[in-house]
Amino acid sequence: MFKKYKSLCLKGLLVLFCLKSGAQSPVRTIGNVKKVDIAGQQIKITAENAYAEITVYSPTITRVRIDKQPLGPDFSYAVIANPLPTKIKTNQSAQSLVVATDSLQVEITKTPFSIRFLTIDGQVINEDERGLTTSWVGDAVTSYKTMQEGERFIGLGEKVGNLDRRNEGYTNWNSDKFGYATNVDPLYATIPFYIGIHHQLNYGIFFDNTWQSDFNFGASNNRFSSFGARNGEMNYYFIYHQTLAGIISSYTSLTGRMPLPPKWSLGYQQNRYSYYPDVEVMRVAQTLREKKIPSDGITLDIHYMDSYKLFTWNKERFPNPKQLSSKLADMGYKLTVIVDPGIKVEDGYAAYESGKQSDIFIKYPDGKYYTGQVWPGWCHFPDFTGTKGRQWWKTQIKGYTDAGVNGIWNDMNEIATWGQKMPDNVLFNMEGHPASHLQAHNIYGLQMTRASYEGARENMNKRPFLLTRAAYAGSQRYTAIWTGDNRAEDDHMLLGVRLLNSLGVSGMPFAGMDIGGFTGNPTVGLYTRWMQVGAFIPYYRNHTQVNTKSAEPWAFGEEALEITRNYINLRYRLLPYLYSNMAAASRTGVPVMRTLAIDNTFDPSVYDTRFQNQFEFGNAFMIAPFESTKEFGQVYFPAGKWYSLYTDKVFNGKQEQILSLSFKTLPVFVKGSSIIPMQSLTQSTVEKPADTLYLHVYRGDQPNTFVYYEDDGESFDYEKGGYYQRSITYDPAKKQLQLDKVTGSYSSNFRYVSLLLHGFEDMDKISVNGKGIQLQKQSYSFLSPISRFDPQGAYFEPDRCAIQQATFENGNQLINVDL
Repeated sequence: MFKKYKSLCLKGLLVLFCLKSGAQSPVRTIGNVKKVDIAGQQIKITAENAYAEITVYSPTITRVRIDKQPLGPDFSYAVIANPLPTKIKTNQSAQSLVVATDSLQVEITKTPFSIRFLTIDGQVINEDERGLTTSWVGDAVTSYKTMQEGERFIGLGEKVGNLDRRNEGYTNWNSDKFGYATNVDPLYATIPFYIGIHHQLNYGIFFDNTWQSDFNFGASNNRFSSFGARNGEMNYYFIYHQTLAGIISSYTSLTGRMPLPPKWSLGYQQNRYSYYPDVEVMRVAQTLREKKIPSDGITLDIHYMDSYKLFTWNKERFPNPKQLSSKLADMGYKLTVIVDPGIKVEDGYAAYESGKQSDIFIKYPDGKYYTGQVWPGWCHFPDFTGTKGRQWWKTQIKGYTDAGVNGIWNDMNEIATWGQKMPDNVLFNMEGHPASHLQAHNIYGLQMTRASYEGARENMNKRPFLLTRAAYAGSQRYTAIWTGDNRAEDDHMLLGVRLLNSLGVSGMPFAGMDIGGFTGNPTVGLYTRWMQVGAFIPYYRNHTQVNTKSAEPWAFGEEALEITRNYINLRYRLLPYLYSNMAAASRTGVPVMRTLAIDNTFDPSVYDTRFQNQFEFGNAFMIAPFESTKEFGQVYFPAGKWYSLYTDKVFNGKQEQILSLSFKTLPVFVKGSSIIPMQSLTQSTVEKPADTLYLHVYRGDQPNTFVYYEDDGESFDYEKGGYYQRSITYDPAKKQLQLDKVTGSYSSNFRYVSLLLHGFEDMDKISVNGKGIQLQKQSYSFLSPISRFDPQGAYFEPDRCAIQQATFENGNQLINVDL
């Protein structure tokens, strides 16, 4: 004990000596500002120990670059936007410089250098922690921000933990985490973007640095939040907007937005590690059809390959891939195959020989190829950070598209190798500016999906489906994402919901998880609950690993099958609503599956750990998932009027309710004033629905607009105006529903509109463009009865709600419905 005390005293004396004697500190600060140059929207600053550059990107976005040496050429894999012409005002004195747009003020203190972001009326949105600001320890750079009173933090993409990340710390280093625990960090993806919330203000910070980065939101300190990286520039974008949705939209204006996916990819996907041989694939597909389980996709994992070698087919298991994909297509299925980046080192193997000839593999500094061990054995890895490597990969992808493959599943792209210790000195091209593994690691998955997407798009001439495990900010431009090798446990189901909500906040709206859990075997109750939740997740994928029990919907008994089928049926009937919301996400970046914080940012209850798993599906539905073992659940209703999906029972907002939970139904609620387009049930997206669009309208107090969207679901014609779009507005004050004039050249699939009114029991007729129509009272159910007897010997008859219904002809011109 005495030795420890003596050691601490000596360390204290050493620190005191350094401070008093002026000995050089191991921490390097920016120091005082020495020179300021203003040129248009850019301010260049020379300080005592560093250089800074402040660029106004738009009225709501400001970029900050800081480095110890003069700033080099600008480059980013994530940011694709250029600064927008923006009117600014500057006001400089000896003490400070203020740069203002019509939305934001940036105040730079000169002695020492420090930044504050303020509203136009002077409220502090975010500010450097005085005395710390931005500094270096060795080559590692960190910016320290004052933690405001009651400040919350959300986002950072695929990160475990609570919705509110206050008091937590995180690291970004894409990592292969098989069967990860619910508290493990980091996972597979890096999206260094978060949103801060305090005092009725919210802002976003995107830290665009591909080195290993760290975020601290008050973990182990009560003074600051911080973000930094092990090397590279301090390079971040500060985004201010009055709404959280506006921040997400601004962030995705920088990093790009999701291209509209093929409609089939929104259908139910049946996966397993692995389905083989081809007769087993056909058996699964045929059983799905025989049991009337709507579905659109079958996925092949690594066992389709010859000895796990990429771009090959096992000739015994899959003697004719083209014929298989053709048979599946005839049944309404699309085929997705997995691809890993590792190319086996094997003489005579076509991809290996071609890769060597094209010299596209990553190398050591002495020019020798890096070799790492994965599924096929010892492998080389393509360098996707150079044009040559991406072009080579695109030519290889053609073999899959020629075989009729519609989806490319990019896996193991962290990069994952056995041992998980790729050497730091492996070199990457980085567009002609060689970089080490330390700088390139986190963007490898992004660049692999870029090559896969570009290759599939060019070779298919229609929208491909891309899926990835690893990602960096901007990956949404190419691919959907799933949350990796989760477990068949209740806490993983709920963690998955939070992961997907966080990915949505962070610019990736097309996301999913392995429904039922990848590792282990779910109980009947867990599987059923998870499949119900999955019906409201953008990428609806059932998947389990090798040596687990079968996880197809019929594998858990007849009752589970019927419950599961009920929710898959509901998913397919909701496709007009889902597809319209995905189209909106491709335009705005705002996700379909969304945390309640997006629309209720300053309501403290949505961050309560009791309610943080609740989420919205579009802005109409609220889903309340619970553990499969619970018999009662506590639900929070945000502001507004909420209807039970099944009974139309009304719940007033800003209150909590304890509800009885049923094995057969998932708690789902609809917000008052919602507009929900639905269609008749189909067994796949290839099958055309009936010619009536069912338009559900829920009585409410607030006006609401839904942008309805259609196109052919597979081509790129929508990019040239080949779509059908119209705004549908419900105005309770005017007692009117208005279907605006159609834009776009695509013809609707629906000849008629059937209006289903919820909460309008006092009405008996409506007027459509001045013509009176009598309403028909009906009993309506979103679910079907379950025919199997339960142990008590009673049928399950789903709850029904009373509606008023009327049908009228659809058209391209304005339609006014007086209610």
